Amino acid sequence: MPTIAHVPLILIRGFGGFNTEDERQVAYQGFNEGTVYPQKRGENYIYEGLILRYLKSHWRYHDATNVVGYYKSPITGPDMLPDALKALDAGYFSGRVIIDPGTALDLVQTREDPRKSLWVFRYYDFDDRSLKVYSEALVRLIDFVRDLTVVTSGEKKPPVNIIAHSMGGLIVREAIQCAYPAANRKAADVVNKIVTLGTPHHGVSFQGVRDVKFVDAQEELERFNPEAQKDPNNPWGYKNFSKHFPSERVLTVVGTNYKTYGTRIASALNRLSSAPQEFGWNYNRSDGLVKQTAAQLPGAPRTFVHKCHGGVDSLITSREAFEVATRFFHGDISAKLHLVSANVKRGFDKFGKSEMFFGVSIKPRRVDFDLFHQSAEAENCYGPFRTGDFSDDLKPDTGMAWAGPNRLVWEGWLDTSRISASATPARQGQRRDLVMRLDFYVGERDLFGVGFSDNVIFRKQYYIRVVAAPGQDLAASFNDLKVYLYRDENFAETAGADELKLENGQWKFKVEGTGFEATLGVTVARVEA
Repeated sequence: MPTIAHVPLILIRGFGGFNTEDERQVAYQGFNEGTVYPQKRGENYIYEGLILRYLKSHWRYHDATNVVGYYKSPITGPDMLPDALKALDAGYFSGRVIIDPGTALDLVQTREDPRKSLWVFRYYDFDDRSLKVYSEALVRLIDFVRDLTVVTSGEKKPPVNIIAHSMGGLIVREAIQCAYPAANRKAADVVNKIVTLGTPHHGVSFQGVRDVKFVDAQEELERFNPEAQKDPNNPWGYKNFSKHFPSERVLTVVGTNYKTYGTRIASALNRLSSAPQEFGWNYNRSDGLVKQTAAQLPGAPRTFVHKCHGGVDSLITSREAFEVATRFFHGDISAKLHLVSANVKRGFDKFGKSEMFFGVSIKPRRVDFDLFHQSAEAENCYGPFRTGDFSDDLKPDTGMAWAGPNRLVWEGWLDTSRISASATPARQGQRRDLVMRLDFYVGERDLFGVGFSDNVIFRKQYYIRVVAAPGQDLAASFNDLKVYLYRDENFAETAGADELKLENGQWKFKVEGTGFEATLGVTVARVEA
């Protein structure tokens, strides 16, 4: 999957209410809100929000509502366009979904590079609440931003990246699966990559209000209907997505902390509305509103972030989501972790009903935030397993069935340009490297209550260090990479580390303790630009 250094970024927030008046008063739609991390220090203490973080990285903010507008009746554009706008398609300025000529003129005259522009798409500013209107307006905005690059810089049209929260992701899918095909166009030609944050791709499991007739919001509610989303006859259903866009170019960020979601009734209904792979009311695998399984797309990579759906300390306000998204957009290395074999050596109550869970959390060095988080608290570990070797994991709706025969545990992206840029003269002679901490967990739960329900079978941290060839950057030296396994943070030496051997494309290593042992495999690949 290619990566592109800088392309325009469009932000789309979710909404699922019946009245949009209050939402129209929120200037930045929550993308300006951040989170305080009391347990962190230094730069990691306060995350200032996605918009400000991008602005501090020399991006330029624009509110798309000032650019694209919707009218119930078609309007005719200006008789005469300023010379500066004549290079743009005159069709932008007439019809029902139009580009504002005054704002367009200002953007052209500033001559700023649109490839580093940031846009918030406020679809609920439109009077007509229609997914068709929303998606057509999004297509119009994308076309305009791409054409603006040609006019202001003379460069070729760039694709765009999109971060969409909740229902915002359904609007992106509406554009990809309906609006572009209706115009005989391919979304993959204009959209580079997409990150969805807690988007209910499979619907909302407890969507019991779907049969109540709310005139304005009825169409939106239908998109939350799980039965309608999985219906292959619906062109906008999630099963049809891969027909119109490469699934590997979408990263689904899945929230897991239902406990901090402000709408308590939603969390309670999620527990009562169990989904496949959740095994009844014993679990609440959701972000408070959207089930973890529902926030994923078939064939698309996904990652777990221990945040709730919305509000304070949520997917939309978390530094974790920002770090994951920016690496997916701009990373130059992709990595995967596979489970090769497993053996639980203790546990399994004789009189109860034991279930085993396996999980891992992954954190890069120098950024004190998980790129992937699994824990008992998050209720997102793989399982339940009822065999010590996890051999029941390939059966339908159990264990790790979604992961396929190679049992994919994690897939992520890393940006080694930061490593190269941070090299000081004193470190010029050192070999460039990256380090990931892998925090493994195996737990046992007794559903019958005869034994303990929270036994920790295994918990241990390991460190994977990937080292480049002398004098080379990591992304340029894949034929000479060295991979080491550490059990502590003494990365300066390799004497106490295990140098991993490449076997069938994987660097394999063992994790082991008194109650568990397993073999895992790491793959690292360069992302071609």
